[in-house]
Amino acid sequence: MTNDNNLIYSYPPLKAGTLLKRYKRFLADIELPSGEIITAHCANTGPMIGVSTIGSAVQVSQSDNPKRKLPYTWEMIQVKDNEPTWVGVNTALPNRVIKLALEQKVIPELAESYSEIRPEVRYGKERKSRVDFLLTGSERPIYLEVKSATLAEENRALFPDTVTTRGQKHLQELMAVLPEARAVMLYFINRADCLHFSPGDNYDPDYGKLLREAVSKGLEVLPCRFEITPSGVRYLGLATFEF
Repeated sequence: MTNDNNLIYSYPPLKAGTLLKRYKRFLADIELPSGEIITAHCANTGPMIGVSTIGSAVQVSQSDNPKRKLPYTWEMIQVKDNEPTWVGVNTALPNRVIKLALEQKVIPELAESYSEIRPEVRYGKERKSRVDFLLTGSERPIYLEVKSATLAEENRALFPDTVTTRGQKHLQELMAVLPEARAVMLYFINRADCLHFSPGDNYDPDYGKLLREAVSKGLEVLPCRFEITPSGVRYLGLATFEF
C-alpha cells in the first residue's frame, strides 16, 4: 500500500470510470459510475498496447479551466485482473514528476551531481532541439532526457512501443554531448509491476541499435520504476537494465 508521505506527486481528486473507447488518438469515451458518459483528453499519441483495453477501470482528472474544450484528462488505467496494477497513461505527467524528483533529490544516481535544474534547454545540431533537463553545478553538466514506458511483457517494461524517429534523434543528440558532459536517458516506468527494462526491439529495431551504441559510448540509462495510484506517484528505485 502506498504511503502518502512518500509520494513525489499527489493527484488532484480523481474520478473513477470505465473505458468505452479510445479514438482519434487524443480522445477517450469513459462511463462514470453515475452512468454519465464523458469524453476525456488522451494525452498519449502512442499505440497504448495493453493499456487501452475496453472495459478497464480508469481514473480521470477534471480541470476547472473554462477555456479547455475537454475538462477531463485520462490519467491512468488498471491492468491485470488477477494482480490489479495502475498504469499512468498521461504522457504530460512524467516530466513534471521527474522535476519534483530532481528537486527532492530522490534519485541517488544523480542526487549529488547537480545544484541547478533547468528544464527545456536548447541543444543539439543548430540548437534546434530541447533537452528535458540540464543539470549543472558539478564538474560536468548532465543532459537528461525522459521517456515514458507503459508497455510490459510479463514483468519487463519496454520502450519504445512503436517506431520513434524522434526518440532516435534524441539518442543521437545525447551521444553528441559525450564525453564533455554526462548524457542520461531516464525511462519513466509508469507502472509498479515491472522489475526489468529492455529496448523494444520488436517495435523499433533501429532505436534498440542506437541505444546500445549510445551505451557503448557512455550514455547512462536509468530505468526508474514508479508506483501509480489514484493518490499519487511514488518512486520505487531502478529496474534491471537488460539489453
